[in-house]
Amino acid sequence: QVQLMESGGGSVQAGGSLRLSCAVTRHTADCSAAMSWYRQVPGKEREYVATIGVDGRPRYADFVQGRFVVSQDSAKTTMYLQMNSLKPEDTAMYVCNTVCRLYSGGRWIDYYGQGTQVTVSS
Repeated sequence: QVQLMESGGGSVQAGGSLRLSCAVTRHTADCSAAMSWYRQVPGKEREYVATIGVDGRPRYADFVQGRFVVSQDSAKTTMYLQMNSLKPEDTAMYVCNTVCRLYSGGRWIDYYGQGTQVTVSS
């Protein structure tokens, strides 16, 4: 099976920074090297934040506006999200995602971690 473990969340004041990590354990699964961050607030739909692509190129949601940087280690087992200039509206559970198939020719499945809470106070 595939396991995703986020860490690095916490409470900061507006304008502060946090660095989130997501470690993926793929075991025998065939997974895309691309990984993504989403965030979720209770009562709202999950919101896309950023992706590090198979080619290593980052993509961001419009609301990021240059404040976040997504990256990945060379082994592609850990993804990071450096978040700067945090705003109260960034408060959410941040969850990482990847896509894997359990065997060759199998169906691609989205996997998500449990998430790490980010709370930004004004």
